[in-house]
Amino acid sequence: MAAKAPIQDISDDARDAEVGPPKEWAAGVPGVLHSMVPGIREMGVRRALTLLTDMNQKDGFDCMSCAWADPDHRKTFEFCENGAKAVTWEAAPVTIPTAFWAQNSISSLLTKSEYWLGMQGRLVEPVYKPQGEDNYRPISWDEAFTLIADRLKAMDSPDEATFYTSGRTANETAFIYQLMARTLGTNNLPDCSNMCHESTGTALGEVIGIGKSTISYDDFGKADLIIVMGQNPGTNHPRMLTALEEAKDNGAKIVAVNTLHEAGLTRYKNPQRVRGIIGRGTGLADQYLLIRSGGDGWLMKAVSKKVLEAEDAAPGTVLDHAFLDEHCQGLEEFREHVRTLDEDRVLQATGLSQAEIDELADRYLNSERVIITWAMGLTQHRDAVKILKEVMNLLLLRGNIGKPGAGASPIRGHSNVQGDRTMGIWEQMPESFLAALDREFGITVPREHGYDVVKSVQAMREGRTRVWMAMGGNMVAAVSDTHAAEEGFRNVGLNVQVSTKLNRNHLTVGDEAIILPVLGRTEIDRQEAGEQSLSVEDSVCAIHATRGKVEPISDQLKSEVSVVVGIARALWGDDGPIDWAGFEKDYDRIREHIEHVVPGFDDFNARLREEHGFILPHGPRDSRTFPTATGKAMVTVNELEYLECPPGRLLLQSMRAHDQFNTTIYGLDDRYRGIRKSRRVIFVNPDDLRELGIADGQIVDVHSEYEDGVDRVVHEFKAVSYPTSRGCAATYFPEGNPLVPLGLTAFGSNTPASKGVVVRLEPVTR
Repeated sequence: MAAKAPIQDISDDARDAEVGPPKEWAAGVPGVLHSMVPGIREMGVRRALTLLTDMNQKDGFDCMSCAWADPDHRKTFEFCENGAKAVTWEAAPVTIPTAFWAQNSISSLLTKSEYWLGMQGRLVEPVYKPQGEDNYRPISWDEAFTLIADRLKAMDSPDEATFYTSGRTANETAFIYQLMARTLGTNNLPDCSNMCHESTGTALGEVIGIGKSTISYDDFGKADLIIVMGQNPGTNHPRMLTALEEAKDNGAKIVAVNTLHEAGLTRYKNPQRVRGIIGRGTGLADQYLLIRSGGDGWLMKAVSKKVLEAEDAAPGTVLDHAFLDEHCQGLEEFREHVRTLDEDRVLQATGLSQAEIDELADRYLNSERVIITWAMGLTQHRDAVKILKEVMNLLLLRGNIGKPGAGASPIRGHSNVQGDRTMGIWEQMPESFLAALDREFGITVPREHGYDVVKSVQAMREGRTRVWMAMGGNMVAAVSDTHAAEEGFRNVGLNVQVSTKLNRNHLTVGDEAIILPVLGRTEIDRQEAGEQSLSVEDSVCAIHATRGKVEPISDQLKSEVSVVVGIARALWGDDGPIDWAGFEKDYDRIREHIEHVVPGFDDFNARLREEHGFILPHGPRDSRTFPTATGKAMVTVNELEYLECPPGRLLLQSMRAHDQFNTTIYGLDDRYRGIRKSRRVIFVNPDDLRELGIADGQIVDVHSEYEDGVDRVVHEFKAVSYPTSRGCAATYFPEGNPLVPLGLTAFGSNTPASKGVVVRLEPVTR
């Protein structure tokens, strides 16, 4: 593929921001246009249609933009706007030429935006930044593998290496990547789950014994009530809107619980239906609770109290006693705890009225099948684990686990972030998994827990990391406390990053750095045994194959599997107990080992080739069996935190704009929220702006306040009057990340608490 000249960078000046009214509906014809037009323009008609019609199909490739489940009966166009943008971003036939590296120093590239970096095109050759130099230069694959192996061998301890993983990495790659790290002798395996759904895994693991969704895709269509909490499906996982619409068609009620009004929770215009093209579409939220940030646990506990009071008024008619008696423990302690719940405190913590809480309680009491679904609006608080335990308490009271149309539904972001964890990408995998690795490969892997994301940044800052490797991702931009993270990365001996496109993490490096370019999800992967398929796990524990459909953009690219194998062979050669070379020749060999190590993957190769793939076993969902220490689900007592906000301050949360995927920026617009030409905005309730003496549209500096006394600030953001909960504000991720202290994390999961930052706004006079 030919390279093109770098595009002009876009200036993100808050003063250029154009602000209009937020939209009242999502998708429709504009969604189609924003999906198809850029793809055809950037990829050409033939390439665009080939990829878009094969995305999320049974013999195609899995979309990389989210982990939403695929229905059994799929449409011709089984993709959303953001999925189309992600494919276009990866598969547009533009490459970075060799001359680019001599022409652009790392220092000069650091002045460019994330948007500009990504738009330079695909990485197609390994490059190396030597110590003391400010430019990358091309290097051969063999030289790269040898250099990485030499630096790993030179470490004083295996724990001086850290191996990060992005959630788009397929199961097979993830399995041999963690195997390489543990064979080396470390459990330093942080991943993007540490920054998003770690709180989910912690809470659900303690309550039901497994940290995954308890529902299937079809359960949405069988539910009486769906409570959507702390998420914006219209932007982050738009295909979920179709499932919600189908639920509404079947009579379900939907309650939205969020700190901002979002178009995707209000009304959906399905572009594959007539009423979505020329009609009003489908109204989604029957009740919209504009909750104070962090108040979700208080709301759940208040509704649980109403349920218990209804049971007291009509004994034996409200609670699911058979389920609770046989499958749960802790009910009586919980009952006594909520009897003394301070309802005035609930109103303070939630920002809601008593009438709103009562209405939700009535809806729950009048529904036999309830799904509660959530994303990072719940998982990124100091009290996130306790909040999610309160969600589970409410579900357990009426037996809404392990029956059709009911259950807990965490919605994951990256397409295989859940699968990576299943494959062992976790710094604290259980003994059963580690022992299975030992038996399968005749090795002894370490048992001491390794670094998560926050601990890995702390280790880098303290000089305890000599080699840092990332299988995808852009961690320096994604993690909290951006300046602390940058300091850490610049303190590392060798940074190794396996990537498809240029990003800021490639420029925030220590003494030496290597970039290894790999095949994308859309590209055909050919090895000695022929064309290879990979596998992924979606949000409902479904395993299915993904196969690239177009020729690689360059013949210099290697697969992610080949990269891991190349490093491992440079480390240990071909005489050890692990057949690394065989893994690269035929991915079936990797799956044979996964079958022996990971429960639920029996007959993996054959089942992966079935039309629908297969579903992993899940005791709470399948048989109401709970793999906890007691064999029962735990109804828990939780003392919730009330996050005080001093006068003149706001609670800030970070969030995605519509025109981005994680740290990948497609443009400066956020059309559902009415924003154009800038991302440097902060959304504030109009009444709060008046109280603060700040005009709508005024330019402000945003300072965060934390117990360490450090003045963290982002400069020159436009204050935008927006329907948020009182006392709350929001800005975009990752622009707001410098405001989130590295030490501000969730209790129990260590996830950055990006949804509960106390900030003050200072008008800009310069």
